[in-house]
Amino acid sequence: MEWIIVLVLVAAILGYLIVTALYQKKFLKTLTEEEFRAGYRKAQLIDVREPEEFKKGHILGARNIPLTQMRQRKGEIRPDKPVYLYCESGMRSTRAAQLLRKNKYADLSQLKGGFKKWTGKVKSS
Repeated sequence: MEWIIVLVLVAAILGYLIVTALYQKKFLKTLTEEEFRAGYRKAQLIDVREPEEFKKGHILGARNIPLTQMRQRKGEIRPDKPVYLYCESGMRSTRAAQLLRKNKYADLSQLKGGFKKWTGKVKSS
């Protein structure tokens, strides 16, 4: 009996993850570094990591709007222009995109693998 409960829970979690991933693909493009590099100069480049992480190194031209401040500062991002997001690995940028999507932002992209996979120019403060 216990294994049935465990099996049902595992199936429910897997189902949730699949549905979430499919929904996310509808509004958030995950770009390779090459794709990201090709378009980020024409977009609003937003680093959603915390200020200490940003100071240690960030993509040249990025603005720092941490995920923890996104609700209060979303007005700094224009909804009529593409938004390129990144964080350290991709988790926070996905959450930031979900928040922006709820607030009528449409053209949202994130860097696959996040900043830790970035090999381009970096600026440190």
